Amino acid sequence: MAIMPLPLVFHPDFVSELPPGHRFPMPKFGKIYQQLVRNGIATLDQFHCPPRASREQLELAHSADYVDAYCNGTLDDRAMRRIGLPWSPALVNRTCTAVGGTLVAVELALEQGLAASTAGGTHHAHRDFGSGFCIFNDLAVAARHAQSALGIERILIVDLDVHQGDGTAAIFANDPSVFTLSLHCGDNFPFRKQSSDLDIELPVGMEDDAYLRTLAATLPDLLSHFRPDLVLYDAGVDPHRDDKLGKLALSDAGLFERDRSVLEMCISRGIPVACVVGGGYDQDIDRLAQRHSLVHQAATEVFQHHRL
Repeated sequence: MAIMPLPLVFHPDFVSELPPGHRFPMPKFGKIYQQLVRNGIATLDQFHCPPRASREQLELAHSADYVDAYCNGTLDDRAMRRIGLPWSPALVNRTCTAVGGTLVAVELALEQGLAASTAGGTHHAHRDFGSGFCIFNDLAVAARHAQSALGIERILIVDLDVHQGDGTAAIFANDPSVFTLSLHCGDNFPFRKQSSDLDIELPVGMEDDAYLRTLAATLPDLLSHFRPDLVLYDAGVDPHRDDKLGKLALSDAGLFERDRSVLEMCISRGIPVACVVGGGYDQDIDRLAQRHSLVHQAATEVFQHHRL
């Protein structure tokens, strides 16, 4: 019997135009998709095209006033500077579509055990403001969507972006149904941290072996004790040694093993996982996209292994 392929999520609107020279690497989202297909990691029929997240879905994790102000372009200049991205109708569409991609990834993960978007991971967005290139928090919206519409009770957010998931931590503060885990460089943005359910601050320059040991000493016990019904995995590649905003020192091989081990730990326990790509910053967009595609490669390997 043929093995079902790993479900992936992409929409051309995951990319929108930014001013020339802007430091957010927007083109990477299209390049991830192109590299997955060109390198034979995925075929076109593996990709699901998501709808935009609705206003009602966004308001599962964000205040109605903030959603209205951003979507209508009426946020004040200070709030826009905190986000770091210039407002445009195209960026509103891009933002809502990327959140929709994470919602579809969650739905597919619950159907098939594992799924991955080619965008997402906007973990600095808080309930009523955006920050650090993050406008709406797709992880938080997806968690609330899973609980309100899909019958899921307990959700674990595994955030391995190099920066703390401060917005996610704040949104789910004092909510025992959603556990937030953040492994991040302590000496990095945001400099005013929030309190995740479990924060592990990593030292500048940490390399593969020490990082993987830390992960292995943390995640299995957490899975056993919290017993989530769903894991949302933010596989940011900014812990890479060449990342422009990182300060850690993982290699490509280290990132791949990180992703493979997270997914194996969850899937072997029967816990479905939805992956998002998270942060990553490099002037070489092709190299950056290749780095991001490591999670899709690891997910493909784990998915196939558990279907054999």
